[in-house]
Amino acid sequence: MMDLNTIECASSSDGLEDEEIHSQITHQFSSSKPHHHNNNMQPGLPPATSVHELLECPVCTNSMYPPIHQCHNGHTLCSTCKTQVQNRCPTCRQELGNIRCLALEKVAESLELPCRYFSFGCPEIFPYYSKLKHEALCNFRPYNCPYAGSECSVTGDIPFLVTHLRDHHKVDMHTGCTFNHRYVKANPREVENATWMLTVFHCFGQYFCLHFEAFQLGMAPVYMAFLRFMGDEADARNYSYSLEVGANGRKLTWEGTPRSVRDSHRKVRDSHDGLIIQRNMALFFSGGDRKELKLRVTGKIWKEQQTPDGGVCIPNLCS
Repeated sequence: MMDLNTIECASSSDGLEDEEIHSQITHQFSSSKPHHHNNNMQPGLPPATSVHELLECPVCTNSMYPPIHQCHNGHTLCSTCKTQVQNRCPTCRQELGNIRCLALEKVAESLELPCRYFSFGCPEIFPYYSKLKHEALCNFRPYNCPYAGSECSVTGDIPFLVTHLRDHHKVDMHTGCTFNHRYVKANPREVENATWMLTVFHCFGQYFCLHFEAFQLGMAPVYMAFLRFMGDEADARNYSYSLEVGANGRKLTWEGTPRSVRDSHRKVRDSHDGLIIQRNMALFFSGGDRKELKLRVTGKIWKEQQTPDGGVCIPNLCS
């Protein structure tokens, strides 16, 4: 693992002077307790019916889908839990056998229920057997915390996660669509494999996560910078970004579309969808005796706009 005590990250935004930002290892890699954004029923929406409660598995408390099993006394449970109870009813301890509760399965077909994410804004109502498929892809489902430095299980909407990143993970927040970061490491020749998120940017009324990390690509250590959009993929396509690193008359550039935070940090990294800098090139850009990493990454974010007649995208840079 990279020793973050030896790393200094300096940043400036939108033409401001370079501002020293010292990463604290206690903040960057602290674990977080599970915290789920409020998902309670809202006034005016139908409460769970008694039939719906009957469709709740008594073991895992998830909704049951065919085949729904029952014991000789009529106690039900889902097919997944049936394989884990040694053929004994968890309610009365009688032998389960292979009895299907066809009546309850038939009743479920007649139900229409709101999406479980209605408290996040989803207005849809679905037949019972279609609801689960919708919820897996619902645009209103909560987002996972995008912080890459720890296994954080917090979920919520974007405003909630922005506050969580700032207050719990101590992530730096900047307003503006350009950035200029300097990464310094005293001993870059060590084998490295570390991740951290340096900054959240707010521009165009949206939030973007700038990641920078070191990891092994095959046998070679590399550095990688990439941007993620705090929202869904369809909205992420409305934006583009560029990254640039260089010195001594050379430079590397990257231009692309930010990935949605629906895609995990690891998925984006493993797809190499960002600016990748080989260690030897990074040390060349650092200058000097190549014993210290001094890497400056600059970039900008812009919004693509459609022309009235041709549908061609033109960039709209924030001021």
